[in-house]
Amino acid sequence: MAQRTAFFVSDGTGITAETFARALLAQFEIQPRMVRLPFVDNLDKAHQAVRQINHAAEVDGKRPLVFTTLVNEDAMDVLRRDCAGLLIDMFGTFIAPLERELGMKSNHRVGRFSDVTRSREYHDRIEAINFTLEHDDGQTDRSLELADVILVGVSRSGKTPTSLYLALQFGLKAANYPLIPEDFERRQLPPALLPHRKKLFGLTIDPQRLSEIRHERRPNSRYASLDNCRYEVREAEALMRRAGIRVLSTTHKSIEEIATLIRQDLEESAGR
Repeated sequence: MAQRTAFFVSDGTGITAETFARALLAQFEIQPRMVRLPFVDNLDKAHQAVRQINHAAEVDGKRPLVFTTLVNEDAMDVLRRDCAGLLIDMFGTFIAPLERELGMKSNHRVGRFSDVTRSREYHDRIEAINFTLEHDDGQTDRSLELADVILVGVSRSGKTPTSLYLALQFGLKAANYPLIPEDFERRQLPPALLPHRKKLFGLTIDPQRLSEIRHERRPNSRYASLDNCRYEVREAEALMRRAGIRVLSTTHKSIEEIATLIRQDLEESAGR
């Protein structure tokens, strides 16, 4: 099967184009080579992008897929006229119907991050990221009362990536705390977490999958052995049940799914 290339072209960071395009491409059994072309904000850069796209068309023998969120009309005209790829104008597809429905013209602002650094939401998100990094893997008990959620679970069950995604995507202050053999022997949560029980959310994982993940980090160790993983998962789940903690399995779910489920649960709890 011939190589297929997908381009993400934007006069901003290209994050919107890439995110939307990846969601669309995930519906097809293909693995295209992906090329990001951000900050295409003048005619010269538009011509450079066209040359790169057209070269890929020659090399691949297939026309590239070109996803764009360009709002610069002159740059967009260059792509429309000279691009040898399948041009998918994401903003053009959706902006016109919205303008008609809302009865107003869009502002055609270049890049959704052009003034975001001045917004309160942006600063809250940076604060959440800093908090999450500081409270990764139980590094500190300080200021846990400020956490929106505290994830608990055995080592390598997905706590750190989920915490970071919650902070980056949703602006939530997420701490995470590992459950260790000493906790299982005491048959209770780490003392620092007891005052924050309502903020706790447990992550669990299939022992076989946990063993595979740990073997990548520490091959042939007791830490990674299947027997030890079975023990830790069993004891952690029993401890979380006794504590009445909400638990989610990460075995067959992506980080995005896990974080979204946690956020949904938090919102539902807040509404009750």
